[in-house]
Amino acid sequence: METFLGQSEEKKGINKGIIIGIVVGVAAIALVIWLMSFRPSMEDQMATVLDGSYREGSPEFDGVTKDIIISTGDRTVQYPNGFGNISMSIVGNIRNKGSKVINALEVNVAVVDQFNAVVKEKRVLVVPGQRERLGPNETIPITLSLDGFDKKDDRANIRWKVTAIRTEN
Repeated sequence: METFLGQSEEKKGINKGIIIGIVVGVAAIALVIWLMSFRPSMEDQMATVLDGSYREGSPEFDGVTKDIIISTGDRTVQYPNGFGNISMSIVGNIRNKGSKVINALEVNVAVVDQFNAVVKEKRVLVVPGQRERLGPNETIPITLSLDGFDKKDDRANIRWKVTAIRTEN
């Protein structure tokens, strides 16, 4: 009974297992950050993908882009976000009606007001971002989000524009 009432006091100290776990965790996080520092930025990756593509102003660009049809879908919505701004979820379809296989396609999506002034815009790499290639008579559905609109912004229309394109043949 005395042993029950007279409990012995344990020496409280720092648990070595917790210290080792913290050190291993910090080392793992540092290793991941160090490895990620060698990865190229998104801009560099996009530039590599679009290397050798046709840009606006070249005769090849005009010849290939006339076969690209971009349409805005009817499921495009706008909704308030938690910061008090308006976000838009824009839905569209990109169709290649030509005979060439497209292996790189960059489009610019712009929300414009009633006077065709750009309110906000976003540049997106569609091919190979969503699909590796876009063959003749194929369609790619595209959904993207534009954030940061003010409640007073005039969001009258959506404009799509091909900014870069590269074909296989």
